[in-house]
Amino acid sequence: MKVYALVGKSGTGKSYQAMQLCERRGIESMIDDGLFIYKNNIMAGSSAKAEPTKVGAIKAALFTKDIRKAEAVRKIREVSPESILILGTSEQMAIRIASRLELPEISEFIHIEDITTPEQIEAAQKQRKVMGKHVVPAPTAQLKRQFSGYFMDPLRLFRGWGPLKDVEDERSVVRPTYSYLGEFYINEKAISDIVTYTAREIPEIIELKKVVPEKKKDGLTIRILAVMSKNTSAVKTASLLQRKCAKQVDNMTGFNIGRINIEVRELR
Repeated sequence: MKVYALVGKSGTGKSYQAMQLCERRGIESMIDDGLFIYKNNIMAGSSAKAEPTKVGAIKAALFTKDIRKAEAVRKIREVSPESILILGTSEQMAIRIASRLELPEISEFIHIEDITTPEQIEAAQKQRKVMGKHVVPAPTAQLKRQFSGYFMDPLRLFRGWGPLKDVEDERSVVRPTYSYLGEFYINEKAISDIVTYTAREIPEIIELKKVVPEKKKDGLTIRILAVMSKNTSAVKTASLLQRKCAKQVDNMTGFNIGRINIEVRELR
């Protein structure tokens, strides 16, 4: 296995540039902020950007927890990539990650200044410092559970060259808790109000008796007690309400929707 390292200070655009670098160099996999990513798929780990503090983020990026380290080591051995790129804020950090994950010695260090322009680095730093935006080089759908309750956006790019120029690369933009000026909370009543408003758009639903959201670390469960028209199919109407509520709550809160349970209490 050939091991590379992409080195640059925090906020200089390493995660954004990493996928294109891997494509140019033919590198199959990468280690970035606590994640082992193989061919654009998250295979192991937990993103450091999901940690509530900067100290926690650093520890996650270095795989300091034995359970996360063991998972990553096992998966790397199972996949057995021919090459891997480690992202780090310094050469020493990259060396520590390689050692922690029991990888071969790093054969080449690539500095962010060698693959991007000062203007691009300045723009990346502005996105980080002013807007609190962090990029994760993986599709948004794969990160929903880890980033439930965070604001996320997919960032899709088409390769402009090579035999796969029409293939879409997706990165994700997240705003970690520690990047905000203070913390933010989404009240359970706000979730209940979103569900109630969404239900009003379905004529077959007469009223909602109760909406009970339950927030968990990896997602949100919502229990809905509904009264429906006796002239409708309760199953079809409940399924429609599930889909609409899942979409609206996801869009408006960023929560990963684990389950929506609907109980039909009455037909009128």
